Amino acid sequence: MAGMSVIQADITTLDVDAIVNAANSSLLGGGGVDGAIHRKAGPELALAGRMLGGCKTGDAKLTEGFRLPARWVIHTVGPVWNGGDKGEPELLASCYRRSLEIATSNGFETIAFPAISTGIYRFPAELAARIAVTTVAAFHGANPAQVIFCCFDEASVERHRAALEQVHA
Repeated sequence: MAGMSVIQADITTLDVDAIVNAANSSLLGGGGVDGAIHRKAGPELALAGRMLGGCKTGDAKLTEGFRLPARWVIHTVGPVWNGGDKGEPELLASCYRRSLEIATSNGFETIAFPAISTGIYRFPAELAARIAVTTVAAFHGANPAQVIFCCFDEASVERHRAALEQVHA
């Protein structure tokens, strides 16, 4: 079982094996955390993304971290919230599972996740935090030593900590 922790930080500053990018399907950069990661990593990241030919919702792909402190970036495409009856919870869980599968297969010991899909994709933040924590807790692979939920604001930290307490209850 992976150790899980919650921090409030800018994910682009973390010195970990891999950070997860809440990417769009083009993998060429966008807004929010995706834009911040692309700006800090440099133009090589978009070039690497272009070589991957995009990514489907719920899937994940790996690139180098380039100018980031993190050595690798796992790009995952979260679902846009459309009411919850179009498979959004399952697709979000798949983002976390696929990212962990990539981390495990590459021997990463530390991986940091943002709150995937909770920005412009409008996924309800409390539900997203519960899905994130329960999916990581239930992952059956040889988990990385440390999973960090890297939250941008205090409200997100509180949601993720509450989800962690429920998992450990």
